[in-house]
Amino acid sequence: MIGKAIYSILLLLLAPIDRVGCFVAVPTTPPPQPVEQGQNQGRSNTFVVEAARFRSIVGGPNMQMSNKNDDAAATYKDSPYLMDEKRRPTGVRDKLLLQSPHSGRKFRPTHPNSSSTSRLHKRLRSLTKKLWTRMAKKPISNFLARNNRRFTEGWYYRLTLPEHNESFCFIFSIEDAGRYINGKKKSPLTLACMQMLGPKDTYLVQSDENDTKFWAWKDAHALGCTFEWKKDFVKDAGESEDLSNIAALTPEEWRIAVQSGFQILPFNFQGRLCGHDGTLGGVKVNQGKAGIAEYDFDVRPVAGWGNYPSLLSSHHSNSFASDNEHNQEKNNYRQFSTAGWLASFPVFEPHWQITMAHARASGSINWNGTVYHFNDAPFYGEKNWGGAFPTKWYWAQCNSFDGYPDLSMTSGGGIRNLPFFPGMTETLGLIGIHYEGHFYEIVPWTGEMSWEVWPWGRWEFRGRCTDKKGESSYEAEIVAVTDDDVSGVLLRAPTKEEGMQYFCRDSGFGNVVLSLWELKFDEDIGDFVRARTVIDRARSGQCTVEVGGGPWYDVWRVKSKMSTTMRRLIRLPMNLRL
Repeated sequence: MIGKAIYSILLLLLAPIDRVGCFVAVPTTPPPQPVEQGQNQGRSNTFVVEAARFRSIVGGPNMQMSNKNDDAAATYKDSPYLMDEKRRPTGVRDKLLLQSPHSGRKFRPTHPNSSSTSRLHKRLRSLTKKLWTRMAKKPISNFLARNNRRFTEGWYYRLTLPEHNESFCFIFSIEDAGRYINGKKKSPLTLACMQMLGPKDTYLVQSDENDTKFWAWKDAHALGCTFEWKKDFVKDAGESEDLSNIAALTPEEWRIAVQSGFQILPFNFQGRLCGHDGTLGGVKVNQGKAGIAEYDFDVRPVAGWGNYPSLLSSHHSNSFASDNEHNQEKNNYRQFSTAGWLASFPVFEPHWQITMAHARASGSINWNGTVYHFNDAPFYGEKNWGGAFPTKWYWAQCNSFDGYPDLSMTSGGGIRNLPFFPGMTETLGLIGIHYEGHFYEIVPWTGEMSWEVWPWGRWEFRGRCTDKKGESSYEAEIVAVTDDDVSGVLLRAPTKEEGMQYFCRDSGFGNVVLSLWELKFDEDIGDFVRARTVIDRARSGQCTVEVGGGPWYDVWRVKSKMSTTMRRLIRLPMNLRL
């Protein structure tokens, strides 16, 4: 009751936010027809069946779609998505077996077809409108009023192709959507942006200053932006339809309609980038050497940020679960906020959420004329939102380990400002490991975490989870290095005053070694000791590594600490699904 009361007070005092989730498994609906022999080979039955069902409904690769007859209408009725009268996706229909918090949009969209917020949020905004007016001259109101302050939201995805020894990164962002400075002047930093990192750390970018083109669902993992429509589609639409009102499309319609842009739906990623080399010039149109990329692939989520059905478990041989089984599995596979429940409030920014710690992708990519085909390739997704990136940070991610198909690692840390305490900062880091259905999380509020990160070339992470309330205690050690000839590529990230600027260095060619041990408490020495080796020096040559912000004068050595007050606050027993 105390926890709920605190939450209610915070919700009234802080700016209303969309708190949503994205699915990382299948809806609990009756099973569809069997998949044709040879189709989607290599995928587990759970996702093969649902992905085939999805493609038959909304027109995925190699599927024909009828728009006229009654049978087609009946098929759309069975879609896992809510469809409008034009048979275009508008949201998720069914229950979701697993949810990863915060994967829906956080920004307030300006797209004409954006769905309205919930009645609860409308009422809260109405109740707090007078409060904001009365506090208009106070700094806190300027910070909390979303439309008056700097705000950016970005999504990052990575596709690894072990057979080609290459990886692709997809970065989408929206800055200052609908923001007007002092309520009068449109923000000069407003930008919808699409970045891609490709073979040999090459880099392409395309952007548009029209924020009304960018859409995202508030209750599921879906977003997109159409930079330019195809001429034939515009001609066919004529005056019968205002194209600016179109948000999500079926994959088939997207292919025939969009000249450049991107769309993400829970089962499918599509994009056509007609931009320029991001290593030269600026981020806006015609500010660099022309370059193109196109991709179209299915995604099979495996893990979010919590325990998950192991790829080796019997769960993946059962397509769907009953309601009772669903409720039980939902408790077993509860997903968590990457930064704790306080990530629901605009207090400690920027926020960070891993949405897909582990996934599989099948399809193709065309990078400047070279086509890559792949099946069941490792895939990963995360997002950030808030006023700007940390002042200094590091990050590493890998889910393509030799001999460990069900292993994913993410580690990150940085320095962020405390908004209500000018000049004060906190330095935090974490390690997250997903392995054979289990989630191993090492964070400052349940243990200890330390790192040594060089300005470039070496990343070392060590940590222990020794929380007495946890199911087990464990220790992890991760070391990643790059070869001398791997200098990485400078990427753009949102900055507080200047918008998208070169602000971090990345490479997909880190050589990583990961070890994980279970711990037990030794009464004689009064400390935890290693009891069992869970992962013994798992290796990969395709770890993505990053350093950002600064300054980076020397090796950054930190033992991440959190005050006792913050530990207690972030560990409040609040059953809020945040």
